[in-house]
Amino acid sequence: MNLDEKKSIVQDLHEKFLKSKVVILTDYKGLNVTTINELRSKLREANIEYKVVKNTLLVRASEKTDVALIRDTFKGPSAVALSFEDPVAPARVLTEFAKTNPHLQIKAGVLKGKLLDFRAIKALSELPSREVLLGKVLSVMNAVPTSFVRALNDVPKRLLNVLQAIKSQKETA
Repeated sequence: MNLDEKKSIVQDLHEKFLKSKVVILTDYKGLNVTTINELRSKLREANIEYKVVKNTLLVRASEKTDVALIRDTFKGPSAVALSFEDPVAPARVLTEFAKTNPHLQIKAGVLKGKLLDFRAIKALSELPSREVLLGKVLSVMNAVPTSFVRALNDVPKRLLNVLQAIKSQKETA
């Protein structure tokens, strides 16, 4: 690889680091080509980029980005998962894949300027998807006006019941 190709890779990766919502660094040592291709296809289905990059290029690309927080972990065979839309998706796909393929190690990650260790990435993977969370918010927003209308509707019914009781008391008296 010549110098111009390296500069191009660093520039491209730097721009992707700036745009991404989450970056997760993995160690793929011990995985064969078929397994890595299987992982890439699962990540691609979730609109996640997975790049195997030399550590020296990762260090240069991470300059002046949030990814610089995990520079110390750029050791050994490294690959980065980048998500530009859903920050939960790469964590979920990688942790699920790591359960069946113990050779894949999740090293660290960065989410909106915050360093994520393995435990934090695992916790992130257990969050419900964006669609599920939006559905829950919508159901809560829908429940409040419905309950309010029921409460308002109940007041005239109770008033009518009280008037009926008064009427029946006067008729018996």
